[in-house]
Amino acid sequence: MRIVSSALSAVGLFAAATLSTGAHPAGRAVERIVNNDNRVPAGELRRGVLTIRLEAREGDWRPDGDSHPGLSVRAFAEEGKAAQVPGPMIRVPEGTEIHALVRNTFKRGMLVVRGLSRRGVSVSADRDTIQIAPGAARDVRFVAGAAGTYYYRGSVEGADGSDPSSRDAELSGAFIIDPAGIAPPRDRVLVIGLWLTDTAQVGAITRESIVRFTINGKSWPNTERLTYALGDTVRFRVINVSLAVHPMHLHGFYFTVDSRGNGTVDSVYAPTASPYRVVTERLALGRTFSMTWVPERAGNWMFHCHDNYHVLRNAPLEGSPPAADFHATYLAHDMMGGLVMGIEVRGRESPALVMQEATRRKLRLLARVASGTGTESEPAFGYVLQEGTSSSPSTPPLLPGPTILLKRGEPVSITVVNQLPEPTSVHWHGIELESYYDGVPGFAGSPNHIAPAIAPGDSFEARFTPPRSGTFIFHPHADEFSQQRAGLSGALLVLDDPTTFDSATDIVLLLTVPRHEDEGRRGILINGSMTPPPLEMRAGETYRLRLIDIHTYRPSMIVRVVRDSTLLTWRPAAKDGMPIPAARAAARPAQQQMGNGETYDFEFTPTMPGNLRISVTSNVGALLAEVSVHVR
Repeated sequence: MRIVSSALSAVGLFAAATLSTGAHPAGRAVERIVNNDNRVPAGELRRGVLTIRLEAREGDWRPDGDSHPGLSVRAFAEEGKAAQVPGPMIRVPEGTEIHALVRNTFKRGMLVVRGLSRRGVSVSADRDTIQIAPGAARDVRFVAGAAGTYYYRGSVEGADGSDPSSRDAELSGAFIIDPAGIAPPRDRVLVIGLWLTDTAQVGAITRESIVRFTINGKSWPNTERLTYALGDTVRFRVINVSLAVHPMHLHGFYFTVDSRGNGTVDSVYAPTASPYRVVTERLALGRTFSMTWVPERAGNWMFHCHDNYHVLRNAPLEGSPPAADFHATYLAHDMMGGLVMGIEVRGRESPALVMQEATRRKLRLLARVASGTGTESEPAFGYVLQEGTSSSPSTPPLLPGPTILLKRGEPVSITVVNQLPEPTSVHWHGIELESYYDGVPGFAGSPNHIAPAIAPGDSFEARFTPPRSGTFIFHPHADEFSQQRAGLSGALLVLDDPTTFDSATDIVLLLTVPRHEDEGRRGILINGSMTPPPLEMRAGETYRLRLIDIHTYRPSMIVRVVRDSTLLTWRPAAKDGMPIPAARAAARPAQQQMGNGETYDFEFTPTMPGNLRISVTSNVGALLAEVSVHVR
């Protein structure tokens, strides 16, 4: 794959450094591909017919901004217009007839396009696929289909032997069908892409990898900054055309998942159905979802993937190492990259809560080195929770992180004390709070009141009043991949009455990454251990299992409760701290796929004595960890 130099002339001439085959002849002009924010539909809509002329072309794409090096990729364009990443957005009402003329401009390779057929119904692969010979064009006519969020995508087969993950990674576009008879909603279409030189990299991405995760063709901090007012209704359509799974997380607010789709069929939920409200939604390969939320507090917020590899600031495209001062500030705009969008909510900041300090519960959370258990390349950190004279835990290995118990509606002050040799922060994942206390240094807060990173030897006081009971998480948002792997994460439980909490029946299962890379290849930690101690239960008694996935990668783990090889049953109780509506809370098989940043609560009642297992496997069935359960 070619990397196009940032020192292009006015006509786009380049001398390309080659990562794979297929360099242009010297002196040939290169088209500059533009990034598509998916605000303007393509084609011409007249009398119920959309006419669109698409071309597959190759050009210079710049996900890091116009002044940075570019990549030579294939992309779709409207005839006579610049190629776009993502491709031109097709957006029509239900019932629209689509007339698409698709041209293959390449001299070699068959252009294969999928997704330009009736949507909302199951379609066989052959009916959903068109093939266009080099230099040829195809006429496609069809009726759009059912309202929903879809996409089209292409590949050029037999052109040059290069991996399509690089050359064809951006050869796709959004296809939106709006309900008939009403004005299209004010929404934003967000297409997630991934450019990389080889599909084998997907499971081995590091900060040094030359990859780009993008939203609408851009990588943070160049992604579009969204602005809303307090009380606005915000609607996103999120489309994953990349080769990876993305648990998408919104800071500070719940959102309602309005639909889920697979690119062909979209399950649009009826407005009268019980709303499905979450803070993190796992988005698998080739899948889509739409969401709605209402910002209730002013300030800066983030919407991002919670796979830590997917929000790393990766190496520059020309292959030079990151700047020497890369780790110096530990601010969000410096440390993060990839699948991150910044959102500013404008309006009056919420009035400060005035109260006597004596009425606010006060905790201290110490981030410290777990002495003697880490190395320079793989440090061991941990949290110690202090309240009054009590402290937990007090000795290494400081795993798992202490569980913080808070009372719903009770104001709390948590002073984070940094005893590490590097800056840190704490994000209160899933908690509804003011932006300044959200824990994203250099970003959280308002334009004139931005939260800092917590320097070594310094502290930061987070103040909030948890409005609902549920299962939440706390973890760093400063070099979070390294610091979470070192041991900085924990469960945060908000209860109606913390004095009644019984860890024997209310069981936290915290899924995290081991501190050492070799252990991480073999499995995961459950409550800080690869071999957690057995659980004791009684037949006929109901237990609450709180599943918390705060792994730094592995966004497709599956948790099961089995007796021998038989899958048992449980009843869903909550997702991300939000109670499951009764209509969705029927007992079902005890199996749940989880993404990073998600929490699930289940009620489980063993029916007979014997031995059970709570297992965690990868999506291909490899056992990552398990807990034995003895039922008396």
